[in-house]
Amino acid sequence: MVPRIDVLTLFPELVEAVCDSSIIGRALAAGHFELRTHQIRDFADNDYGKVDDTLYGGGTGMLMSCQPIYDCLRAALAGRAVSACEFDPDVPSDDPGSPSDEAGGTTPRLIYMSPKGRVLDQEYIAELAAARHLLILCGHYEGVDERVIEFVGFEEVSIGDYVLTGGELPACVLIDAVARQWPGVLPDSAAWQEESHFSGMLEAKQYTKPQEWQGLTVPEVLLSGHHAQIDRWRYLSGLSETLHKRPDLFVRLNLSREDYAALAEFERERSVEFERSFELERSDELERKAGNPNGKQTSSNSK
Repeated sequence: MVPRIDVLTLFPELVEAVCDSSIIGRALAAGHFELRTHQIRDFADNDYGKVDDTLYGGGTGMLMSCQPIYDCLRAALAGRAVSACEFDPDVPSDDPGSPSDEAGGTTPRLIYMSPKGRVLDQEYIAELAAARHLLILCGHYEGVDERVIEFVGFEEVSIGDYVLTGGELPACVLIDAVARQWPGVLPDSAAWQEESHFSGMLEAKQYTKPQEWQGLTVPEVLLSGHHAQIDRWRYLSGLSETLHKRPDLFVRLNLSREDYAALAEFERERSVEFERSFELERSDELERKAGNPNGKQTSSNSK
């Protein structure tokens, strides 16, 4: 069976709008995975869809209540009782509405998008993708009552150390990152296995046509057609990018002595190329000044 994601939210239209676009939207349309959104307001115990209330002990804002979330969760999982991630053993495993039947025999990972949670990284994303069935709760306002998190056993997941107005956009980030690792979503596995963070390092610098732009040229090795040299250059370029842009990741890499030596030579060559580029730029500037020694504007707008 195809992988499945359920999203419990107050704003299903937001999640659907994002996920119906681009690569993820095409993957959904092609049936490579399934996305179901569930409106928590449908499970309010009143006629006007109120699912939040004031905080005990005082404080600003409103907090989402336990029962509507729990009822929505049970409905999303076809009526199964949920407590600490354990499903009701009285529900037969061949129940057509059971998550294990529809998502390849796996118990869903129950996730609450929260700034308190474990921060997503590529290793964690791969772990979640292996589950093949995710159920994501999106909080709003001041979040959700702590008791439903503890009772159900949600694992809290964060996309970074900052706060947004709701969990919908973080959920979309999680969906995109996880789904692209499932078969059929991307053209082939190399499409994501060669990208930044998959191997613990950043991706190499990349270029497209034209070969020269604003005096800047594509590295010659990428035009050589020599695949082994290109692969080596990309590896060293990725190491260089990681060293300069994410030194915190670089120190975690298990590099050989040969890798360090090759990277040092790559850095020296890059420095020489930069100096040459700087010298050319400086030469061009001197020529411009020679043609206009006073540095005055010569356009028709000058006064």
